[in-house]
Amino acid sequence: MKEYKVISWKMGLSANNERLEGTLNEYAKQGWTVLQVAENFQRVIFVRDKNR
Repeated sequence: MKEYKVISWKMGLSANNERLEGTLNEYAKQGWTVLQVAENFQRVIFVRDKNR
């Protein structure tokens, strides 16, 4: 079974790529993988196995 997480991403004026990279890496450490980046990078959808 899969579980999903949706986060809203707000673009900043500076260091946006570094902030996004840091966020993606933090979720990856928890076992999440990116399923989709939607709506001009304003929403990121993650997926992972629920019974891990």
